[in-house]
Amino acid sequence: MPAHSRIHGGTRTVGIIGWPVSHSLSPAIHNAAFAALDLDWTYVPLPVAPGDAAGGVAGLRTLGFAGANVTMPHKSDVADVMDTLTDDARRLHAVNTVLVGEDRTTGHNTDTPGFDRFLRRDAGFDPAGRSALVFGAGGAARACALALARAAASRITVVARDPASTMDLRQALDGLSSELIVTTFDDAAAIPADLVVNATPLGADGEELPLPPIDDSTLVVDLLYHPAITPMQATARERGATVFGGLGLLLHQAALSFELWTGHPAPLEVMSAAAVASIADRS
Repeated sequence: MPAHSRIHGGTRTVGIIGWPVSHSLSPAIHNAAFAALDLDWTYVPLPVAPGDAAGGVAGLRTLGFAGANVTMPHKSDVADVMDTLTDDARRLHAVNTVLVGEDRTTGHNTDTPGFDRFLRRDAGFDPAGRSALVFGAGGAARACALALARAAASRITVVARDPASTMDLRQALDGLSSELIVTTFDDAAAIPADLVVNATPLGADGEELPLPPIDDSTLVVDLLYHPAITPMQATARERGATVFGGLGLLLHQAALSFELWTGHPAPLEVMSAAAVASIADRS
C-alpha cells in the first residue's frame, strides 16, 4: 500500500485553520496533490473558533504540524502571532499560509503572488502599464491590488461602498508607484479599465455589478467560483470580454502553499481536477 494512502507516525501533517472550515475545498485539493506525488503528507480541516487564533497556531507546533493554511476570520490575528512575516503578509496584515520551522513560525500571504501567477499563466495578462478596476476593499481585494501594484499597473481604481473602509488597502500599497483611486459603486460604470476584478460576494445570489465599458480587449475576473457563471461573467461575455471565475486564484495560491511546505512543484492539473470534482459534488 502506498505511503500516501494511510496515516502513520511519520506522516507530515498540514491543515486549514478557520471558522467554519467544513466548506473548504483545500483538503481535497492538497490531498489529491500529495497522492499524485506519492508524498507521505495529509491535510486536515482545523475548526478554530473566533478569537482563538493564537491558541490554534500554538497547537500547530505542539502537535508537530508542518504548517497550515488560514482562512476567515483568522488571517489578521494569525499575522499578529507569527515570529516572522513576509513583506506581502506584513503589508496586508494577513496570513493565509503558515510555515512551522524548528525554531520559528513564518507567515506568508500566497494570495498576492497567486493572483499574479493566475494573471500571467492562465489569462496571459501582464499588468505593467495597464489599468484595473477592483470591486471591494476587503482581504481579497487588498491582495489583488497589491499584486497589481507590485507588477507596476499604471492605475488601480477601487470601488467601495464606504471609501473610509479603504485605509488598510492604502497602507498595503504604500510606497508603490501605481496610482490609486477610490470611488463608489455609483461612479464605477464610467471608469474604463483593462482589467476588472470582482473581489466582493456580490453575484453569489444573482446580484449585478455596475460594470465599466467592456469590449473584447477587456479581461474580467470574478473571484467567486460558485455559481459557475455569475451575472457579471455572463454580461462581460456578452460584451466580448475574456472572462475567468475564481478557481484560478484559488488553485495558484494553494499551489504556492504546497510548494512552501513540501519543496516540490505543485501538480496544478491534479489540484484543479480535485477542486472541480469537489465543487460538482456540492452543486
